[in-house]
Amino acid sequence: MDSKSAPRISDPEILGLPIRRARLRKCYFSSVNEGQRLSGVIVESLDQEQDSKGLARQAFRSRTQFYRVFQAMIEETPVAMRRRLLLERAAWQLSRTQLSVTDISLNANYQSLEAFSRAFRKAFGISPSLYRRMGATYTHLHATNGIHYHSGSNDMKGSSESMDLFDIFSGQESWHTRRLLDLAKTLNDEQLDRPLQNPVKVFPWDGPDQSLRQVLDRMVQTKEAWAAAITGGNWSQTDDTSSTPPAMLARLESADAKFNAVLTEVRDRSAWEDTFVDALCEPPETFTFGGMFAHVITFNAHRRMLAIDALRRMGVKVEGFGCPSEYVASLAIA
Repeated sequence: MDSKSAPRISDPEILGLPIRRARLRKCYFSSVNEGQRLSGVIVESLDQEQDSKGLARQAFRSRTQFYRVFQAMIEETPVAMRRRLLLERAAWQLSRTQLSVTDISLNANYQSLEAFSRAFRKAFGISPSLYRRMGATYTHLHATNGIHYHSGSNDMKGSSESMDLFDIFSGQESWHTRRLLDLAKTLNDEQLDRPLQNPVKVFPWDGPDQSLRQVLDRMVQTKEAWAAAITGGNWSQTDDTSSTPPAMLARLESADAKFNAVLTEVRDRSAWEDTFVDALCEPPETFTFGGMFAHVITFNAHRRMLAIDALRRMGVKVEGFGCPSEYVASLAIA
């Protein structure tokens, strides 16, 4: 074997293919680390008075080189990113601290309250004082690079338990249904069974909801049927004795406990795409947990609108209009 045909030690092979990825990987991670280092210079400068030259010195680069490399890697100029992060921090302080607007403006490196207010209004659309009064808590401004201000702490009420979309949708569906059933307790049987003025057919396999009692009962049945399906339990149609508002409320509590126990575990595993067999169907069918949950929320929300309309036509005062934000607002004052 001559020197031309002998394999080189520096190019190992697997299945006849030379391995040359080590240098590329090193280059890639080097770029990532450099981008993190450069953005870190800006993040760490928020409590300092820094101009563009000072930022470049912190990055151990010339001003021209710092700006060129930074913008190429971070997709934002150093000064623009620093200004944005200072405004995001100001929004965080407005929503989560008792600092005065003047102190917050100074922390954001503005020499006057007027200048800070103009910049804040341009970024967030409203003045700093109105932002605070409205109780806004989302502080991120648009940024292609996805780099935002994070305080490193969270002193908000109830912050130890974060709320995700499942908490909101599941919680509001149960909360609104309970409210409707409580209001229905004030009606007599004639009112509960009075034919709806505009009965609506929700599902193609089911008849239109004929009365307020039937609307409410089918909302509870939806939760009961799916709770039985995902727990392997039994379920059958209810009779008249279990369709009084107090009885429906008790049934809802029982179904909710089973339904939410399973779906909370699904949420914790991020397993919404997992499938289950609904043996209650004839023939049995397979559904994803995510699709099933969206089904329950969608059609119960539709029936909730029908129930609110029916209650109001009977002279019952119904607060709000069934929006999920009403549930979220109730948590803040609970």
